[in-house]
Order: sequence, then C-alpha cells, then structure tokens
Amino acid sequence: MNIAQSLAHSSSIYPDKPAVIFEGRTLTYRELERAAAQTAAALCALDVQRGDRVALFLPNCAEFIVCYFAIQSIGAIAVSISPMLKHAELSYMLNHSGSSVVITTADLYPALPLDQLTSVRHVFSAEGAAAGLQSLEALRAQMQPLSALASVHEHDPAAILYTSGTTGLPKGATLSHGNVRFTARSKQRYCTITPEDRLLLFLPLFHCFGQNAVMVSAIHAGATLVLHRRFSLPAIIDSISQHQVSLFFGVPTTYITLLNSPLTRADVPSLRYYFSAAAVLPEAVAAAWRARFAIPIHEGYGLTETSPFASYNHVDAYRIGSIGTPIADVAMKIVDETGAELAPGARGEIVIKGPNVMLGYWNAPAETARVLRDGWLASGDVGVRDADGYFYLVDRIKDMINISGFKVYPAEVERLLFTHPAVREAAVYGVADPLKGEAVHALIVPESAQPISPEELARYCHERTAPYKVPSHFEFVDALPKSPSGKVLRRLLRQQHSPVEV
Repeated sequence: MNIAQSLAHSSSIYPDKPAVIFEGRTLTYRELERAAAQTAAALCALDVQRGDRVALFLPNCAEFIVCYFAIQSIGAIAVSISPMLKHAELSYMLNHSGSSVVITTADLYPALPLDQLTSVRHVFSAEGAAAGLQSLEALRAQMQPLSALASVHEHDPAAILYTSGTTGLPKGATLSHGNVRFTARSKQRYCTITPEDRLLLFLPLFHCFGQNAVMVSAIHAGATLVLHRRFSLPAIIDSISQHQVSLFFGVPTTYITLLNSPLTRADVPSLRYYFSAAAVLPEAVAAAWRARFAIPIHEGYGLTETSPFASYNHVDAYRIGSIGTPIADVAMKIVDETGAELAPGARGEIVIKGPNVMLGYWNAPAETARVLRDGWLASGDVGVRDADGYFYLVDRIKDMINISGFKVYPAEVERLLFTHPAVREAAVYGVADPLKGEAVHALIVPESAQPISPEELARYCHERTAPYKVPSHFEFVDALPKSPSGKVLRRLLRQQHSPVEV
C-alpha cells in the first residue's frame, strides 16, 4: 500500500524511460528510483524512523520528487513547506509538525530560524552549497540503495500539507497512503493519463494539486513529468513544443494569461487535454478557451483535505461552469446549517465522504472534529446541485458578503464581470458599510486596449443582476494578489484596499 510502490512498479516496467525532465536534465525511472532508494538509506542512517516527519522546504526541482519518494519508502511523513514563507511561519510549521529533518536549498537556508526550531536535528541542502549546510548528495553518495520499502497500512499518514491559513493559524491536513494512492488512481482514470503522456508541471509541488494530482499521479501511471520551477509564459510554450507535452494542468489565472497571449492551437499541437482546479473557472474564460482551441478545459474540484480530488466534469458529459459529479467511490451532497441534505437547486455547504478524505488535522483534534462529522468532510464551500447530479461551486462560506441580510457570493459577481470584454481579471470582496453592514467592492484588471469607467461597469452589472449584488465601488489595478495555487487572496484585498467612491 506504500505510495513508493508506484515508483517501484513504473521503474520495473519502464526503467529507461524519462520520469522527470527538469532544466536540461532527464531522470529515467531507474535513476529516479535509485536516487530515492539511496536518499531513503541516508535518512535511515540519520535514525529517521517510520512516522517521523521530514520537511521539504524546497522550490519545484527534481530533488523534491526524489526526496518525497524516499520519505515514503521508509514510512516517514513528508511535510511540505512553501519556499515563500518567512521566519515566524516556518518556525510554527516545523515545530508544530515536529519535523526532525529539513531538506532545503542553499538559497533558502538563511530563511530557516534555526534558533527557534525545537525538533529539527539535521538540515541538508538538495541544491547549492552554504557554510554550515550539509550536502544531501554527499551523504547519499555513501549509501547503498534501500533494499525494501516499508510495509504500511492504508490509513498510515504519508504527508502533511499545511493549509494557507487565511484565517487563524495554518492547519496541517494529514493524508494517508490510501488517500494519495486513491487520488493517483482516480486522476489516471479520469484524466486518461497513459505511459505515453507527458505532463507539464509548473504548479507548486508543496501544494496538494501539484504534488498529488500531477506528480504522484504521473509516476503512478508511468508517464513523464516536464517540471518547471514556476509559470513563465515563454518558457512554458517552448517547453510544450520541445518536449511534446500532452497534458496541461493549471489554475484559472493560467488560462486567462494564455488567452491574453497570441497562442493558438496550431502553436501547441501536442496538447490533447487541459485541466483546471484550485479556484472557480469563470464561464466566460471556459467559453473563450473552447472557441479558440476547440478543446474544453476540464474542471475538477477538491480540497487539500480531499487529497485533493473529489469531483470531475466528465469527458463524455461536459457541462460548462460545472465542477461535475463525484468521482467513483466518493459521495457529495449539499446540506444546510443543521446538516440536513438540501434538494436540487438549493444552495448550501458541500460535504464530501470517501477514501480521499484526510485522516484529520495534525495535532489539532478540535479543528478535526469541527470539519469531520460521521465521515463527512465539511468543505466550507457553498454549492448547488442540479437535477442531474452535477455540482456547481458558488463560493467560500467565509467570503460571503452580507448586505442588509442579503447574501452576495463574490465568485458570482466575478463571473458576471468576466463577461465584459474590457475586464481581464476581477476580484470581488466585502468592505464594512455603516448602513448595510457590508458593501460590495470590486478590483478590476482591465484590458489595456479597452478602457472602461466605473459608471459603465456599474450599468453593465445593473442590467444583468440584482441591484444589491452590483459593486458600489470599483477600483482599477495592474494585478491581483494571488496564492501560489492561483487563488485570489481576498483577505489581503480587504486589508490593503479601501473603498473608492464611484
């Protein structure tokens, strides 16, 4: 049941096939498995045992993949840490997880608050050299590969992925070997990943989307990962052509960027499949994409807490704007505040049950009990189910705007704004209002060639939606703040942007 069995299996069938292509270097499956087995032996030599936590404080790089499978090989737990975090955040996550080893790079090493870390015994560099920093490669080179994978149960923890912490302290979603293997099998099935496929991966590996839905799934399928440190449009387009990439995984902002480039289907003929998740894909973007590329962007839905795959907008019954229906062996329903299931068409919270649902939050029993009830995970997302069982995502419960008792979901207003040809991106959120409690504020990234006034946008919205949903404030900006996974950080918008009167 060990996740690392996926690598061992693919290596046994495709030993000489490229497993990872990264910055001019190719690792075959044989080389990837050997490097992981030597790294596993090195961890054992450091007395890392089953259940111990090993932190990966790394950017996207081939060593992340090597170390991840090494950690799984010995039954330890991989703790993914964003390379963008600073001292206080790093200190909290490393101490909270009880990580005993940190694998990082020479460039990131200065960010580690070594004097504040209570459990860390060893720090190694997987990339670059720095004074006082041990080389993982030097230690690994002394080791004979680990001869056998640790025997683990499907419910044994495999990974801790910290949530973004937009409210309160970050929570460590703890995923089991069973959770991750279930996602890998499901992604292979629904995204039709074959050993001949090449998957582009620029999504952050510390995030559940990039880590489980792409990285582990590709290795499980025996496919090839074309890995990038980050999304850079020219480099990505060149890479697709050079490496004949066939599957593309992104977030809505990725597709918006591509649509605003001169890219056409003739420029990327090898691509046969597009997938979007992590945030709501505006219907206007989905329609524009299909019109230009004649291929839909398939949508999935899930959370870090669901490993992250829960529903899919199916190939054989694609519905624009929908997050689809639950994948096999997963159940989803819409419930009210009491937990009672709602009828089709009614809005409520999406709850999820299945082998994808996390074990719980690491060392946080009260938080776990709050979201896990009788096996059902409370998603925190507002959704609606139609009569055919297709689900539609409305918004996050915490982002809902309350205007004199009327509920306004930001994503709903954003979808409307996206239909205006002069709007490139939009973010909607609530600001305090002394009379109504809250007011709707919209930040707009305009199409430079099509200037537009706040008054015109307000008229456009008034003609198409209820008056209380129309933003009372419009502000034009060059860019929106986003998380590494592409989600607009509404919390930061509320903090940084004050209302501007129309």
